[in-house]
Amino acid sequence: MRCVIARFPFELTRSGVLESMKGVKPEQVIGESVIIGRRTYPLKQVGQVITRQDRRDFSAGEVLRAMTRLGFTCRGLPQAAAPMRVLSPLQNASALLGAPAAV
Repeated sequence: MRCVIARFPFELTRSGVLESMKGVKPEQVIGESVIIGRRTYPLKQVGQVITRQDRRDFSAGEVLRAMTRLGFTCRGLPQAAAPMRVLSPLQNASALLGAPAAV
């Protein structure tokens, strides 16, 4: 499949990506990621390995589109937990006792 990453055309295949990533130890995933084989890699790491370019030269979105078109499973940014409501001491005591809190 022909794709453009960082303004350069690349001819990528699923088997070629699998071969390129063989033996590469995955870095810690903080943002978007792709599952290649049984390992989860950060998109920027995969882009660096398959294009041999600096990570600053391309976006994660470019690699995400290419990996999705090749049939790899990609994951977006992890969802942040919803902020919890802070209860007043009276509300906390009421909740522990099982009675509705007085407002």
